[in-house]
Amino acid sequence: MKPFTELNGRVAPLDRANVDTDAIIPKQFLKSIKRSGFGPNLFDEWRYTDHGEPGQDCANRPKNADFVLNQPRYEGAQILLTRDNFGCGSSREHAPWALEDYGFRVLIGPSFADIFFSNCFKNGLLPIVLPAPEVDELFRQCEATDGYRLKVDLAAQTITRPDGRTIQFEVDPFRKECLLNGWDDIGLTLRHADKIRAFEEKRRADHPYYFVA
Repeated sequence: MKPFTELNGRVAPLDRANVDTDAIIPKQFLKSIKRSGFGPNLFDEWRYTDHGEPGQDCANRPKNADFVLNQPRYEGAQILLTRDNFGCGSSREHAPWALEDYGFRVLIGPSFADIFFSNCFKNGLLPIVLPAPEVDELFRQCEATDGYRLKVDLAAQTITRPDGRTIQFEVDPFRKECLLNGWDDIGLTLRHADKIRAFEEKRRADHPYYFVA
């Protein structure tokens, strides 16, 4: 997992509440568990006007010009503004995979679905919960300003707007440490690889009959 320290990134506003994981990455794309390659199908049913299928070349698919991520001003966005209850629905881990593969590293909204929220941290995404009025103001500024950017500093737990105003946000200390160091669940386990090997070697020596073929 890529560490997250700070980001100065372009912002895209997704002005929809209760966006579920099937909208984030539709069910037909869940066959793969490689964690990569899902970016072109992020919000597939909203980005394209045809029906998408796994393995399909998305380069020449007809796009919905009205969808926010298809608008040139939001191209290359790394921060997604969201509304209430983003990531609701089924608990598919493919949803944060698709967001991360597309290029997003930060999500900002008033609330997130619990399992989705947890899955984001385990896959290198930083979901930030802010009061609804604060999110409303970010939406207003973003929609009024081409190339709108925010600076997110995880260590300091701050968001800095283009006008210089700093917004403080809360994050669980353990999840913060994992993101800063790029530790997913496997990475956390491998930190103790020497102890695991020593335990297994001792177990084999103490109980060799466990290992008889």
